[in-house]
Amino acid sequence: MTGRLAAGAAPPEALRLPPVAPRMRIGLYGGTFNPAHAAHRAASLLALKRLRLDKVWWLVTPGNPLKDNSGLPPLAGRIEQARAVAHHPALVPTGCEALLGTRYSYDTVAALVRRFPQVDFVWLMGADNLASFHRWQRWRALADLVPIAVIDRPGSTFRAMASPAASALAPWRLDEREAPRLAGLKAPAWLFLHGLKSPLSSTLLREAAGRSDAPSGANAPKCATTVEKHAVSALS
Repeated sequence: MTGRLAAGAAPPEALRLPPVAPRMRIGLYGGTFNPAHAAHRAASLLALKRLRLDKVWWLVTPGNPLKDNSGLPPLAGRIEQARAVAHHPALVPTGCEALLGTRYSYDTVAALVRRFPQVDFVWLMGADNLASFHRWQRWRALADLVPIAVIDRPGSTFRAMASPAASALAPWRLDEREAPRLAGLKAPAWLFLHGLKSPLSSTLLREAAGRSDAPSGANAPKCATTVEKHAVSALS
């Protein structure tokens, strides 16, 4: 193997685990980020504030095992674009999943918990993902491993709260007012964060990519202001 990266490969620094310190409170936000957009950023900032987190790691996955990845852009490009959108010292896009060699969210989180036992991790996901959470590999084990914060998404609230996972985990749901305590709690523990109502999604951005009015990945920071105003208003 030569010292040069293969075409499309992420540079080594993008795959490194971000630095941590004991008792840090870190949100884990997983996805393909294809592309990353302003709603990812606003949801992360909402979680950062409401959960009193120190960092939010964007776990840019090499591929989603529940989706067709044949058209997925290279990891390196998605990490670079995610960094441009994040544009915040507490939001940290990383391709460390490729370094860890994990494929499923549970395996990634378990590896991080083993490696950093003194860090308080919280799994972050949108309400649309809660609706399908019961299809994830070892989803119950993931809920037993770290606390979970579900962030509301337009059109997904009812479906999420009526989902098999929400019903199964109902005994461990906390009131939203308990958000500042979540990161330090023993799992299972989860709550639903309201306040962020953004119509943006990676799917819509990909579908609209050919239109001149589409907020492409490169332009996503420009459309962040309106979305983030909703997050800020929810905090006041």
